[in-house]
Amino acid sequence: MNRATRKQSDILYLFLATLFITALIVCNLIANKFISVNLGFKVFTISAGILPYPITFLITDILSEIYGRKRTNQVVMMGFFALIFTLFILWLGSQFSSIETSPLSDDLYQKAYGNSWRVIASSMAAYIVAQMVDVRLFHFWKRVTGGKHLWLRNNASTLVSQLVDTTLVVLVLFAGELEWSTIGGYIKDGWLFKALVALIDTPFLYAATWMIRKRLKLKFAEEVA
Repeated sequence: MNRATRKQSDILYLFLATLFITALIVCNLIANKFISVNLGFKVFTISAGILPYPITFLITDILSEIYGRKRTNQVVMMGFFALIFTLFILWLGSQFSSIETSPLSDDLYQKAYGNSWRVIASSMAAYIVAQMVDVRLFHFWKRVTGGKHLWLRNNASTLVSQLVDTTLVVLVLFAGELEWSTIGGYIKDGWLFKALVALIDTPFLYAATWMIRKRLKLKFAEEVA
């Protein structure tokens, strides 16, 4: 890989890492809002934070395919520390009283972000486990298939890791707070919605990896050294 191509590779890696961390932080900030999403065949009751979350798994699959397991895990860990930093900033903001003309009062701030520590804490526990499972399973299937069947490792790794993530988040947030039937419903709807998005994003994964390989002049199943 020549110097110009290496520079493009580094810029792309930085862009994907930035997109990953942004989506991760945003999904935690809006996770307290629960919504209904009607897709015609089913109405899903999910946290608004689930909407951008599948993007993180799509990005880790792209990173895994192009940059390998080690560099993908580096992005996962950067996301983990970004969540810790976000939690600190939210706490810091609550230590100062709002002025009278502030659009966001102390009560509204507390209502919007007061539970964020629990949301982010549950997300961090689920996130680090689920993302590591996703990366590990992705490379397991890559070895088994000899680099073929990208759709298989994309969906097989994502479906399992999303189930792990959804179950851990909902349990940490609502165990002891809600009925188990309600908790089970949140897990089912959250996972099914994520699974559906994972299936839909498969063509985007193929398109992205094809374009990136062409741009970086990589051979089939080759990773950036």
